[in-house]
Amino acid sequence: MTKRVLISGGAGFVGSHLIGACISEGWRVGVLYLPEAGLDQIEHILPQVDAYPVDASTESVFAAVEKFKPDVVIHLASIFLAKHTSADIQRLIQSNVTYGTQILDAMANYGVRYLVNTGTSWQHYESEAYNPVNLYAATKQAFEDIVDFYVQSGKMEAVTMKLFDTYGAGDPRSKLINLLEKTLREGSRLEMSPGEQLIDIVHVDDVARAYVLAVKRLLAEQVDGHEKYAVSSGKPIRLRDLAGMFEKISGKPLNIVWGGREYREREVMVPWNNGPSLPGWSPEITLEDGIRSILQRS
Repeated sequence: MTKRVLISGGAGFVGSHLIGACISEGWRVGVLYLPEAGLDQIEHILPQVDAYPVDASTESVFAAVEKFKPDVVIHLASIFLAKHTSADIQRLIQSNVTYGTQILDAMANYGVRYLVNTGTSWQHYESEAYNPVNLYAATKQAFEDIVDFYVQSGKMEAVTMKLFDTYGAGDPRSKLINLLEKTLREGSRLEMSPGEQLIDIVHVDDVARAYVLAVKRLLAEQVDGHEKYAVSSGKPIRLRDLAGMFEKISGKPLNIVWGGREYREREVMVPWNNGPSLPGWSPEITLEDGIRSILQRS
């Protein structure tokens, strides 16, 4: 019987790649999405997907889970904010805590036993067991603790995938690799920190493959309780060296003003480095090949 995978946040950058990976496995894919966010990033595969608009109500989430009847739920949806203001608190909690809890309760109500959750390496500032870099990371930990409740009360098994920086061609987000590519393409000036921090960055296709393996692990009943893994390159690179790699591959200089801005409060100088790895997974796309692919498309 064809397995059914329901993805929250499937219309985002990582989600769009994950949908493709799940379809390649022969799974039926459903997507929970916010109407205001739209489906532009998955328009090319929309005919192969069951899409369910949801709002802030528990009822809309319950209705989607009841209708799609998933075997596994992958919870990707979240709001990322490196630094929040008081005006951000409500939507940050709604997106990163409340919405996920609505999904968990719908799963428990309809007997859906398998969850793949998404955390962040930023829950582990200075590689501590728990030390959130910012409020965003704290909300991810809060939700992870809520997952623990549903798991420990016997309602489901779960795998939490803790992501580091991600990148890939066609990424619409204002992320580091995009900034460097745009600076190179436009010849513009970019003010950055002194650039001594290490960056752990994983190609989106490798991230999607990790999620697929986590789903398979759950379906094979290899998960007992709540497993938590670091989806890490294992090869952090200094920011200055990453920029240098861009210059070497492109053959063009980057107009970067190092030290043009200060390090952020609680800047991650060395990424979380003691998290367990998902069995059977390691990244396959080198940073050099990933950058080359992006530059070839720009």
